[in-house]
Amino acid sequence: MSLRITVLCENSVGSLSGTLGEHGFAALVEPAGEEPLLFDTGQGATLLHNARRMNKDLATVRKVAISHGHYDHAGGLLPLLQQCGPKTVYAHPDIFAPRYRVKDNGESVSIGMPHDRAALEAAGARFDLSPEFREIAPGMFLTGGVPRSTSFEIGDQGLYRDCGGKQLDNTPDDQSLVLATGKGLVIVLGCCHAGLVNTLDHIASVTGRRDVHAIIGGTHLGFCGQEQLEKTVTFIKTLGVRKLAASHCTGFSAAARMSSELQKEFQVAMVGYTLEV
Repeated sequence: MSLRITVLCENSVGSLSGTLGEHGFAALVEPAGEEPLLFDTGQGATLLHNARRMNKDLATVRKVAISHGHYDHAGGLLPLLQQCGPKTVYAHPDIFAPRYRVKDNGESVSIGMPHDRAALEAAGARFDLSPEFREIAPGMFLTGGVPRSTSFEIGDQGLYRDCGGKQLDNTPDDQSLVLATGKGLVIVLGCCHAGLVNTLDHIASVTGRRDVHAIIGGTHLGFCGQEQLEKTVTFIKTLGVRKLAASHCTGFSAAARMSSELQKEFQVAMVGYTLEV
């Protein structure tokens, strides 16, 4: 399978004039000869604008995959449905769980799905929820929930299921998109809360494949400790990945480190970034 991936929502913008950035992520996957898939929807302020600017007709998209139930990945789902018609939405059953970030001063901020299931279904969402690794289109797979097996990928410790900051949330619904291409696997990440090593190990255990050609999306290393960054970079270097297009929650320091260590492979996936395989 050959395909094109275009970043529609991201924190920053590239050289394409008239596009807008926001804290979030969305990417359009267009396989040759097959129907497109939208992976995540950003917060909702830029998805439709940027798609129009790039001549991407989201009314032709019938399938949407949501990586996890955070506002910056699912906030654009309602306006997408309202303006572009009904969609089948693939996600983990846990996406509607309550989510909060608790600040150092004790203030809590809701970061979960900004619209409830009833409102989204009324607008045309047909939810297909599963925690399992599954094929959602020819050559397109969702990882489902990723087992947390490494000792160093402890993730973001500031996320909770309650506004009082007592029930830690390790984002069990976090999942990534796996694309089987003629050059190897292409992995599209939302935030990769489960950890990049855990995610790739899970994919290998299910598919038996470690021939990863490219990785694109958020790695969440900007919110994790130094040990996780160090060991993740070491792991990536052993894979033989041809392209690592990091974005969103990767963070400046982590991106700078990977750019230094992986000079040929590393790229920044801003709004407008396109990967063709």
